Amino acid sequence: MSDTREARSTQTTGGERPVPRSIDRALSVIDTFRHDRTRQTLSEISRHSGLPIATTYRIVERLTAWGALEREPGGRYHIGLRLWEVSTLAPRSMALQRVARPFMHDLYEITHYSVHLAIKEGLEVVFVERFQSPHQVLHRGRVGGRLPMYHSATGKVLLAYAPPEEREETLRALADAEDGLPPLDEVRNVLAHVHARGYATSSPELNPDYMAVAAPIVAPGGAVIASLSLVVKAGDTAERDALHLVRVAAGGITRALAGRR
Repeated sequence: MSDTREARSTQTTGGERPVPRSIDRALSVIDTFRHDRTRQTLSEISRHSGLPIATTYRIVERLTAWGALEREPGGRYHIGLRLWEVSTLAPRSMALQRVARPFMHDLYEITHYSVHLAIKEGLEVVFVERFQSPHQVLHRGRVGGRLPMYHSATGKVLLAYAPPEEREETLRALADAEDGLPPLDEVRNVLAHVHARGYATSSPELNPDYMAVAAPIVAPGGAVIASLSLVVKAGDTAERDALHLVRVAAGGITRALAGRR
């Protein structure tokens, strides 16, 4: 079968309407870009997507023409500005960002520590906004970056305040996916402690040089929809002050969301 005919072919799942294979392939190309490979050559995209180089070339050229990808002078590709513009319209983060940004800015100006706003996505947390300190070397704290759910402070908060059934489902999936996850009874005890005291700290194995403290952000309906974190130097005497400030800021965002109900 030729590539042209393959591009027209479709696949169905569970009685849903057919999805063109070309769409799946384009999504697989975009999905090859991660925090540790933001710039890739055509051959790297082909290898990571599992697509033939000729097919990859045609898809990359089309995505570049649309603006989803951009080609650098050296021949590498990175995510394009148009795709970023579209992604900022995601309803889960757009209103939350607008409300949280002034509080995050104030928190950053007071502490000069990195401030992150995160939501739950599958078995990971995704950062939807941040204020990055130039004095802290944090490789995965960018907007759109992801961290493992349990070992991050924001993830522990989101797990601790998740509905019980959702939390148990996530924990079982994490147990299957993570080799370094402690026994589930131990994890449940940690999350119960987080819920009782209203904050969480990141695990040392995530980053031994820095520690994050995080607090929940509550939607008007009472559900925790996000987590706000502040990153301090491990062993810093300002840890207690940081904890107080991040809880105050998270509370301010919660009240602001209630006012916009």
